[in-house]
Amino acid sequence: MPLINNTSYAGPPVLFNGHLQTIFPALFRKNLSLPFDRERITTPDGDFLDLDWLCQDNKKLVIISHGLEGDSQRPYMKGMAKHFFQNAYDVLSWNFRGCSGSLNNKPFFYHSGATYDLQTVVSHAEDRYDEVYLIGFSLGGNLTLKYLGEPQSKNPKIKKAVTISVPLHLKGSCNKISTGENIIYSNRFLKTLKEKVRKKALMFPGELSIEGLDQIKTLRDFDDKFTGPMHGFRDAHHYYDECSSLFFLDGITIPTLVLNAQNDPFLSIECFPVDKAKRLEKVFMEFPAIGGHVGFSPRKRREIYWSEKRAFEFIDSDD
Repeated sequence: MPLINNTSYAGPPVLFNGHLQTIFPALFRKNLSLPFDRERITTPDGDFLDLDWLCQDNKKLVIISHGLEGDSQRPYMKGMAKHFFQNAYDVLSWNFRGCSGSLNNKPFFYHSGATYDLQTVVSHAEDRYDEVYLIGFSLGGNLTLKYLGEPQSKNPKIKKAVTISVPLHLKGSCNKISTGENIIYSNRFLKTLKEKVRKKALMFPGELSIEGLDQIKTLRDFDDKFTGPMHGFRDAHHYYDECSSLFFLDGITIPTLVLNAQNDPFLSIECFPVDKAKRLEKVFMEFPAIGGHVGFSPRKRREIYWSEKRAFEFIDSDD
């Protein structure tokens, strides 16, 4: 306990494996039009973050964090935002550094453990609300869990959290996504990450070199040469060890749900820590047999996604 075994998810039969359950919603999900108000805030180190708000003067706020190379406007982000907004929550969907359509001002951007930016967002928003809830997808889920497990981030206004498709163990997940049939996902991420590094090198020619960039073929190699050193880590191994949320779960003190599909092509076996889940008091783990990565499509197209229903059910309950 708390390991949830009675999961209710059953997706559309036509999406019969983890790859289809991942790719179909990413490519074909309707992109909703929502009345976001954008706000740009300054970070303590002189950079900026772009925040997208849905406000209706509620006292409960949901803060949603996106995945690797995502942004606040992705369909999965909008779907979650709409569901909570329609159910009497204000919503704040934020963009990691360099993900809002504008390059940020520093010679680095974001990474899986950059909890200082989530702290900046929470601190900026919390005064308006009585209750704050956190939701994170994929990399944003790892960021959320690490943040909640850090002793300096304890905040009585943060009541619950939900994380979806989380690479709890960064090394294992990076290795899995960079091999075999999963390389299609890795290559897609590498394309946009490399482009960001090239643009950063033009902005900061004396601080950042692109030497060896074209020879990089895996996310692990990219993290080893760029993500890690850019953000103060020795290499990929040091980065993964310091930022994997699996190592921060014991420090979480509020009810938190980790929702990982067992057929998620991004996640390694370490991302399903059944034995650890049984020992944790506040972190609930739910591992449906199917769902893909940030998938969980409904059986009927006009229904809301199961992950949105499950997140709302967990957060809005009195438990």
